[in-house]
Amino acid sequence: MSIKIQSKLPKVGTTIFTVMSQMAMEHNAINLSQGFPDFPVSEKLIDLVYQNMQIGHNQYAPMPGLPQLREAIAHKIRHTGGIKVNIDAEITVTAGATEAIFSSVLATVQQGEEVIVLEPAYDCYIPAIEMAGGKAIPIGLNLPDFSPDWQKVKAHITDKTRMIMINYPHNPSGAILTENDIKELKEILEENPQIIILSDEVYEHIIFDGKTHLSVLKDEFLASRSIAVSSFGKTFHATGWKIGYVVAPEGIMKEIRKVHQYNCFSVHTPSQYAMAEYLQDEQNYLGVSAMYESKRSFFQNAFKDSKFKVIPSYGTYFQVLDYSEVSDMGDMEFAQYLIKEKGVASIPVSAFYSNKEDHKLLRFCFAKGEETLQKASEILCKI
Repeated sequence: MSIKIQSKLPKVGTTIFTVMSQMAMEHNAINLSQGFPDFPVSEKLIDLVYQNMQIGHNQYAPMPGLPQLREAIAHKIRHTGGIKVNIDAEITVTAGATEAIFSSVLATVQQGEEVIVLEPAYDCYIPAIEMAGGKAIPIGLNLPDFSPDWQKVKAHITDKTRMIMINYPHNPSGAILTENDIKELKEILEENPQIIILSDEVYEHIIFDGKTHLSVLKDEFLASRSIAVSSFGKTFHATGWKIGYVVAPEGIMKEIRKVHQYNCFSVHTPSQYAMAEYLQDEQNYLGVSAMYESKRSFFQNAFKDSKFKVIPSYGTYFQVLDYSEVSDMGDMEFAQYLIKEKGVASIPVSAFYSNKEDHKLLRFCFAKGEETLQKASEILCKI
């Protein structure tokens, strides 16, 4: 007789990213679904990891992260217009952004508390909230620009609201925050002292068209009430390394570290030494945007004469296409059709909504070589 376990996440199955990538592999399709680059990591960064392995930096790092890496992170924050951060009490190196988000939510959200989630949203947010015993309150972003409806957010705030989760530059749309969004967020926090912002900023260094990433860490008041999450994997196109960090005020970070130390304790030591040195050259992170902007423009231009409508992408390495003039199929059905019949894999944007809201939108990852992007776009434009 098999043992029966009551699931803590009864609505959760295999992630859409795994499903679509597996389907792409089975049908030998061009995989523009899962968000990983297909070009190599910097040889210098790889050499730094190897050198630190050879030196003998192979045992546990300190639980919050190496001091020299936390110092480099603090310098990067200041250099990009952010606040001065206490490296001992306000920065923790994590096993990727997902662990940072999970540990942060578990540490700060109590049973029965509510968390506002702006949708479409990355799929780890709501499961983390539910694991913490909280209740997710999904609020849809405005279409077609994916801007927040702050009046709607305010209308959903109750005395149980503990957190608002934001993600900019936004996955899947590539939308970014405006000065007005920052103003609205500050007003919400001023009126509701119990609320914390969890800001997923993993694409902070991938931003286009001369725009500026408006981090919560660039405003003293917002920073005092926010948890900011970042990812070296995204910035340095090394997603398989699973290394990121979280920044929060000391009182909040104290609780996050309590969870982090039992969630993974510490992060791959030679990679931390390597990152600390690699961050010394500011162009290693400041120069990322130009490379991705070129790829975004190349991919967008390929659709200028097609029936696909290009939704503006100001950051991330994702492009959303509106296919409403191409097909009447639902987005999941159309995404599967593209894989099986046309050989191109994408992600249906309905997967980013808790109610699977379908606006005939697909997300494509353009973190690929131009030859791959050219081939995929030629196939799509013929439909």
